[in-house]
Order: sequence, then C-alpha cells, then structure tokens
Amino acid sequence: MTNGPTLLSALESYLKLTTTREQDITANMANVDTPGYRTRDIDFGWELQRAMTNTAGMSGSVQITPIAREVPGLMERPDGNNVSLDREGLLLSATQLQYQMGVQLIKRHFHTLLSAINGGN
Repeated sequence: MTNGPTLLSALESYLKLTTTREQDITANMANVDTPGYRTRDIDFGWELQRAMTNTAGMSGSVQITPIAREVPGLMERPDGNNVSLDREGLLLSATQLQYQMGVQLIKRHFHTLLSAINGGN
C-alpha cells in the first residue's frame, strides 16, 4: 500500500500550509496599526504545488518552509501600512474552511483504513 503514506504526507503538507497562512493572516491583522507594516501572504497554490512535488513518491514527510512575501497592489494609508481588515478577515475565513476540509479528508482516510482492517465492517 504505497499510496497511504504519500496521501498522508500530502494532507500533512496541506494542513501545514493552511496553518502557516493563518499565522501570516493573523500577524497582518495584529499589525493593522503598525506604521509602515506591509501585508504578507503566501502564494497558497504555488506552495501547495511545491509541497506536492517534493512529497510525490516519498513515504516520509518533507519539511518545506513556505515563503511569505509582501502582497503588491494593496491600498496604502498615509502611515505606510497597507493592511485591510476586510481582506484579512475574508482570507482568514477561507483558510479556516480549507483547514477543516483537510481535517475531514484525513478523517475519511483513516476511516477507510480502519474499515479495511476490520474487513469492511
């Protein structure tokens, strides 16, 4: 069963990415009043692709640190800060939903494994 560890590694990477993104978003929100603070985020799709490429065909998990970059094109206030609580709140909600989906996929995977162990009962 070579698919199991690879699927779990992929789901682990997915959950780590959503957690990292949530941390970036909450850091942005915490710095909404910090003069000169620039909004940072990860390119979730690109980071997920990078993680999947590095875990493909491997039985163990590979540690990849996502790269958070400044988000271009956001409206800047006179103090140089460009954090938008509306944007960050929306992203936080979406990221939490992504995380919940990842947890459900892991639960389903383990349920399938348990069912196979128990002979389908």
